[in-house]
Amino acid sequence: MTWSLMRLILAQISIHACMTGMRMATPLLALREGYSPAAVGFLLALFALTQVFLSLPAGRYADRHGLKRPLAISVIVATLGATAAVIYPHYPMLCFAALCSGGASGAAIIALQRHVGRQAHDKVALRRVFSWLAIGPAVSNFLGPFLAGLLIDYAGGEAASDAGFRAAFVLLALLPLSAWLWVRTVQETKPEPLPADHKKGAAWDMLQNQAFRRLLLMNWALSSCWDVHTFVVPILGHERGLSASAIGSILGAFAIAAALIRLLIPLVSEHLSEWKVVMTAMICACLLFMAYPWMPNAWAMMACSVCLGLVLGSVQPMVMSMIHQITPQHRQGEALGLRMMAINGSSVLMPVLFGSIGTVVGVSALFWAVGAIVGSSSRLAWLLGKQDLPSLNAAPGQAALPEK
Repeated sequence: MTWSLMRLILAQISIHACMTGMRMATPLLALREGYSPAAVGFLLALFALTQVFLSLPAGRYADRHGLKRPLAISVIVATLGATAAVIYPHYPMLCFAALCSGGASGAAIIALQRHVGRQAHDKVALRRVFSWLAIGPAVSNFLGPFLAGLLIDYAGGEAASDAGFRAAFVLLALLPLSAWLWVRTVQETKPEPLPADHKKGAAWDMLQNQAFRRLLLMNWALSSCWDVHTFVVPILGHERGLSASAIGSILGAFAIAAALIRLLIPLVSEHLSEWKVVMTAMICACLLFMAYPWMPNAWAMMACSVCLGLVLGSVQPMVMSMIHQITPQHRQGEALGLRMMAINGSSVLMPVLFGSIGTVVGVSALFWAVGAIVGSSSRLAWLLGKQDLPSLNAAPGQAALPEK
């Protein structure tokens, strides 16, 4: 790993930790003020909702302006949202802070992913850099809530005091500023020149490309696995009388396993093929989801969770590598925005759908249904493997995604 890549990862951790810390602190404050679970659920949905609408514009903006300008705007917006929560720590302002931190985090990650992908010059390098970059969210998912929780409990003299929440929001407002410190000296890449026959079109034109359409469907199926595991495991654990700490340990084991496999991938990236890794992961995820409801105790569930974390954690670097291979360089930010919009749209809608289905057919049937979906979708990875993805060294205009 180069020092330049390390700075980009640290910048990603800084701005994403702001969002994850806000996502933990704001619902706690809303609950303390007496708001209903429905109001808290709406507040949490705002973190993903902003990204649904901003991802495509953010991707286009990154295509035009590169890394630093989108990241600077994201830093300002995230800091503004957290600062607003410091000044007026009440529900309406918490909603505003959720919109700001969620949207800023999504826009910054798109710009960072695009920049990192443009630094790679072959498929092995793509797999390697995206594996390193994928470690960032795993770290920030721990760091943001952990630091915010410490301040909420101890900074105000008593747990969950106004002073404690304000101290947490101050720290979270400072984290995005550190992201700018990490990237301000990073060398910017020049925008890719448009091909001579380029005609401006809508982002939806990308869906006319069969490979990109298959890639998005495959990514959606795998994203649903993450959502259903996060949403349903607490319900399944509660049904079986597991303690909150046991349920938290099961989910934590999943996150740790997903991070560990991303540390391993750069070491073996030369021997991997994207479509084979993804297809194997989808088949294994199908089998694990089929077996999960049969796990008799917390230790068995944790073992299954670790295996699932290893399987699903290996996917994102491969998907990101394929996106950069099948899209033209001057539209890669747009493609990343479309992917993020689809994932966050799923994250907003799926918990509601999972809850409705689980109420009717039961939690076990929900596991089996998602397992069947991801297993049947593994054919998409096989079909992508049958197509020859273009070389990164191909001449301009030879990208697989046609211009419209």
